[in-house]
Amino acid sequence: MENSGGIQASLSGRYATALFELARDAKAIEAVEASLATVRAALDESPEFKALTTSPLIGRKDAGKAVAAAAGVMGLDATTTKFLGVLAENRRLAQLPAIIRTFRALATSHRGETTAEVISAHPLNAEQVDALKQQLRTRIGREVSVDLSVDPSLLGGLVVKIGSQMIDSSIKTRLNSLAHAMKG
Repeated sequence: MENSGGIQASLSGRYATALFELARDAKAIEAVEASLATVRAALDESPEFKALTTSPLIGRKDAGKAVAAAAGVMGLDATTTKFLGVLAENRRLAQLPAIIRTFRALATSHRGETTAEVISAHPLNAEQVDALKQQLRTRIGREVSVDLSVDPSLLGGLVVKIGSQMIDSSIKTRLNSLAHAMKG
């Protein structure tokens, strides 16, 4: 893989790369990507699931059992389920958000797409996501997949990161700029 030098340097990068290679070999990239999106949503929406992945008080065996049960409930594919078991065994479940981000980047790069990290003050509906993808596609000239997250402190607007480029149209940043200019 051409761009994996920097990715493999981090622990989460090594795990994500290993999962990506397993998924690619099993021709299951889309299935794993869908499962990881489900896991990401569970981390965002379920304090109990987040605690399971981050608490140092939960032992390897208990974490493994709990993650296997959660994977069953969430309907995750076999590769992702096994991978979560490995993370539990190695006490690396806390790395999940970074692993998921890196896996998505590897998968989109594999498909010749670009990933845009989009942070909004409120969840975006499907229509807004489609319009945003269209604008980004026009702007950078290739297919764009979006990695969405919500940060209510933005108040409104968006922060979009594509590689090292950042487009910040959040109200929070505009207010900070205004306050800075008034102090000036």
